[in-house]
Amino acid sequence: MTKEKLDGLRQNIDELDQQVLTLISHRARCAQQVAQVKQSACEQSGEPTVFYRPEREAQVLRAIMARNKGPLDDEVMARLFREIMSACLALEAPLKVAYLGPEGTFTQQASIKHFGHCAVSTPMPAIDEVFREVSAGAVDYGVVPVENSSEGVVNHTLDSFLSHSLTICGEVVLRIHHNMLVSENTHRDSISRIYSHSQSFAQCRKWLDAHLPRAERVAVTSNAEAAKRVRGEWNAAAIAGDIAAELYGLEKIAEKIEDRPDNATRFLIIGNTPVPRSDLQGKEDKTSIIVSMRNQPGALQSVIEPFYIHNIDLTRVETRPSRSGTWNYVFFIDFEGHQDDPVVKRVLERLTDRANELKVLGSYPKGVL
Repeated sequence: MTKEKLDGLRQNIDELDQQVLTLISHRARCAQQVAQVKQSACEQSGEPTVFYRPEREAQVLRAIMARNKGPLDDEVMARLFREIMSACLALEAPLKVAYLGPEGTFTQQASIKHFGHCAVSTPMPAIDEVFREVSAGAVDYGVVPVENSSEGVVNHTLDSFLSHSLTICGEVVLRIHHNMLVSENTHRDSISRIYSHSQSFAQCRKWLDAHLPRAERVAVTSNAEAAKRVRGEWNAAAIAGDIAAELYGLEKIAEKIEDRPDNATRFLIIGNTPVPRSDLQGKEDKTSIIVSMRNQPGALQSVIEPFYIHNIDLTRVETRPSRSGTWNYVFFIDFEGHQDDPVVKRVLERLTDRANELKVLGSYPKGVL
C-alpha cells in the first residue's frame, strides 16, 4: 500500500515538473520577445537599449512574495524566481557586473543574490576599481559594500562617491555568517595561526577569545585571501563565509562564529542609468544624497529639518570631511521615498537653498531579498 502511494505521488511530481518546465520555457520565449520589441523601439528612437530594469524586477519579486501561499517561505520562493529572471535576462543580454574581489568574498555573494548566477561577474582588487569599471562602461553595474551593522560604514565607498558621478541603482542586505575553515592538511589540534579580514576578526572577537585565545590573528586583504592561504599551511585556519569554503574546498570546523547573530552588511548596486519609481506610494523606494555644508553651528539641524517638516524617514546619516575646503563637511543621507515623489522634490529644493552643494546619488528599490 505504501509503495503504491509513493509511486502515485512520484508520478504526480513528474507531471508537475513537466508543467513547470513548459511554463519556464514559455517565460523565456516571452523574454526573448521583450528583447526584440525593446531593440526595435530603440533603433527607431536612436536611444540605447536597456534590458535590465531594477524597478521592474523589484515589483515582480514583491508580487511573488505577496502571493506565495507556502509551504516554501517567501524568501525561498523569491530566490527561485530571482534565478529564473536571471536566466531569462541572459537570453536578452547577459549583464556584466564588477564586484569587490577576489572570488569568494561576501561582495560576490551579494552580487549573486541580487543578479543571480547568470550575470557575468568580474572581481576587482579595490572599491575604486569597481567605480572606474562602471564609469568607463566596461561593465553594466558594480557591487560595493557600504556599511556593516556592527562595524559601521565603509569609508572607501563613501569617498568614491565624492570623486565619481555614478547612480545607485539598488541595494542588497546580506546576513553575514562567519565560519572557521581548515584544509585537509590542517592539524586541527595544532592551529596556531588564523587568517581573516580585520573586520571579520572584530566581528568574531568573543568566539576567538573563548576557543582559540593563543592563536596568532593575521589580517589579510579579504576572507577569500585567507581561505587561499590556509590550503598551504598545516597549522593555520581561516575565518570566511560559505562561498569561500565551497570555492577553495575547505571544511567548516565551526559555523556561525560571529558574536552578533544579527550581523549583516549592506551593499550598493552602482550604475549609469537612473531608476524610475518601483512604488507610486513611495514606501518601497529609497534615495541617497550627499549634502555639503560649511562647518558652523546648526549645520546638521539645517540639513535634517526639511525631512522632519515633511515627515520623511531618514535611514542613515554619515559625516565625512570634504575634499573641497578646510573644515567643510559632507553628509551622506539615505531616506525613504523617490526623488520623483512631489514631497521629496520639495525637500530637495529646500536643501538646495541651504547647502553649498547637493548631489543626488540615486533613487532605487529597497532590498527585496
